[in-house]
Amino acid sequence: MTVRTLPDTLMLAEVAADWLAQRVALKPELTVLVATGQTPMGMYGRLAARVQAGTLDCSQVTAVQLDEYSGLAPEDPRRLRDWMMTSFVTPLRILKVVPLDDPATFTAELEALGGLDVAILGLGPNGHLGFNEPPSGPDAPTREVALTPESLLSNRHYWNGLDVPTRAVTAGMDVILGARETLLLVSGAHKRAILGAALDGPETPEVPASYLRRTALTVLADQEARP
Repeated sequence: MTVRTLPDTLMLAEVAADWLAQRVALKPELTVLVATGQTPMGMYGRLAARVQAGTLDCSQVTAVQLDEYSGLAPEDPRRLRDWMMTSFVTPLRILKVVPLDDPATFTAELEALGGLDVAILGLGPNGHLGFNEPPSGPDAPTREVALTPESLLSNRHYWNGLDVPTRAVTAGMDVILGARETLLLVSGAHKRAILGAALDGPETPEVPASYLRRTALTVLADQEARP
């Protein structure tokens, strides 16, 4: 496990972009699990700028969706697939996407690709990864889940007053922990306690992120988030 503390979110975004760009350079056909949420957006913007400048080619990358709300119409503005497309897939000119519509189809497509090379993750306020809400053990599969009050509250500000759906489909802990490398991005003082539990507390289903210590993990956190 490598843990780096950066002075602010701007530097976190730049270092994170460097991290992924280096891996794309080594393996252009990288398979990447893509988190949405606020923290990775700076990273994605910097990667997009490099693509536009011609210094980074992501055309052979496969983007894999991490999670999706259940029961939304295709045109619903809360769809996480659309957020992934707008922030990551389209600006990085990625041509291949594995959507998370049906758990069985998703699992089969991912197996056909040989699994994940990289998982890009944020850290939920209760230690969730994707929507693997506590308690979620390391073998938890891709499935539909009920969202916890903590997740509903933390997602509320994204949707301009619209209600947060109460159920979602998430890539399983088994998928996430199976990635050959993992990048965890954490920012803000409100994440300090849960980051400490994930990095230094016991491995427990009550903090799903604690199992990331079993992986080839790089943690980038700003100063406010670092315990």
